[in-house]
Amino acid sequence: MRLKITHRTEYSYVAPLGYALQRLRLTPYSGGAQTVRSWSLAIEGAREEVRFVDQFGNETILISAEGGPHAIVVEVRGEVDVQDTTGVTGLHRGFAPLWLFTAATPLTMPGEGIAALAASIGEGSELERLHGLMAAVAKEVAYVKGTTDAATAAEDALLRKSGVCQDHAHVFISAARALGFPARYISGYLYSGDAPQQAASHAWAEAHVSQLGWVGFDPSNDMCPDDRYVRLATGRDYRDAVPVSGIRHGSGEELLAVSVTVEQ
Repeated sequence: MRLKITHRTEYSYVAPLGYALQRLRLTPYSGGAQTVRSWSLAIEGAREEVRFVDQFGNETILISAEGGPHAIVVEVRGEVDVQDTTGVTGLHRGFAPLWLFTAATPLTMPGEGIAALAASIGEGSELERLHGLMAAVAKEVAYVKGTTDAATAAEDALLRKSGVCQDHAHVFISAARALGFPARYISGYLYSGDAPQQAASHAWAEAHVSQLGWVGFDPSNDMCPDDRYVRLATGRDYRDAVPVSGIRHGSGEELLAVSVTVEQ
């Protein structure tokens, strides 16, 4: 399936900026189940400082702004061909060693709830256990907006029994690591068919399976990613793969508007 994506992020300020630095991970790569046919990035109100590939293989761009501009606009557009490989994206590659994805992070630190969730997964093959974990996360954590935020850890989301795709991914990753699997966070896009206009990008998880490599699991939809999913960035958790993040100095209020369109 060929998907056409537009992702616009706009920061507005009520007063001139002291200084702002934004980190962009908004460039998908060709490999695994996807091939990037075209991709462009436009920036208004800020200047590009540097481009580099980070330790997880994500193309990263730093942009900065200060003084006069009262808005920063970042927009990406492109087309990506995606194949349905039942979630399999291939063998591990990149600078980060595989063992790095077995270690807990502040957002994926397991507690008693995660430990109990992992212990509830029955016996079977690696894939059977991971599919069982995905179903368990989907059952235990309802998709409810507004009950968590970007700083919510996996254990807290599990205790609240609600969250969004970011929380589902973190709970799955934390429990998968507790079961002995390397696991990582994926940010990207999902084509939902009848609703091309979306309020945000999507997120899911991948676990490393013997003989197969990385396999995707999306607890929010209780399925492995198919040809409707476009992978954007990867990391140990949300903080490593968030599409746009940054810091700013100044006392003025900041307003954020995000628009994502995914069409066939």
